[in-house]
Amino acid sequence: MQYKKLGKIAAAIIAAIALNACSTLSPVASMVPATEAQVPLATSYANLALNGGKLFPLDPASSLVRIYAFRAGTAGKLGHNHVLSAPRFTGFFYLPPSGSADARFDLEFRLDELEFDKPEYRASLGSAFASTLSPGMTASTREHMLGDANFQAAQYPLVRIHALQIIGESPKFATQVRIELHGQTREMWVPITVEGLPDHLSAAGSLVLRQSDFGVKPYSALGGILAVQDEIVIDFKLQGQ
Repeated sequence: MQYKKLGKIAAAIIAAIALNACSTLSPVASMVPATEAQVPLATSYANLALNGGKLFPLDPASSLVRIYAFRAGTAGKLGHNHVLSAPRFTGFFYLPPSGSADARFDLEFRLDELEFDKPEYRASLGSAFASTLSPGMTASTREHMLGDANFQAAQYPLVRIHALQIIGESPKFATQVRIELHGQTREMWVPITVEGLPDHLSAAGSLVLRQSDFGVKPYSALGGILAVQDEIVIDFKLQGQ
């Protein structure tokens, strides 16, 4: 009987330890490890290039990163769709000697550097973006979307897209990416088109993100009469030499 009692106590202790260990596991939407996040991309990719292959720094001047946000709400037609652009970013694509199956890329840009609703971009997008926005309206949109009630850009300025694996054959690939936004991370698969390798790089693709998946509450006013849809679209066309 004494042995049975000791056995029950030991089992209870083991169960308690196991339960505590499970509770400390990082959730799916965990932060990127600090040691990884603090390594500059240029340093990380310079180290990769020491193994041979070819390194392509991505060029913001000849590339395009745009974000589309769409109106919603019961009076959504009174609102506006919005196009945001990232005129500055840091990005690299590495093609190792083993080929594209082991390639990787990273892209980083800052929310507080985004440009909102440039007239020439809106004019190129057709009737859904045809409305002309005053400077005051553009400033108000920026304040709402990047402020404390939405993306909190002052606290979480960086958006990071990191390739975990790439499958396919030129020019069509699928990339599993880890996206860091608003201090949280998610993983998803993204189709991309890559051309020009191995002499130069031209990569294009799109992804759809739900703001709520990253703990962001989509903008809403007047009890939801005017709002922004949860889903946003990120388009990218990246050039590297």
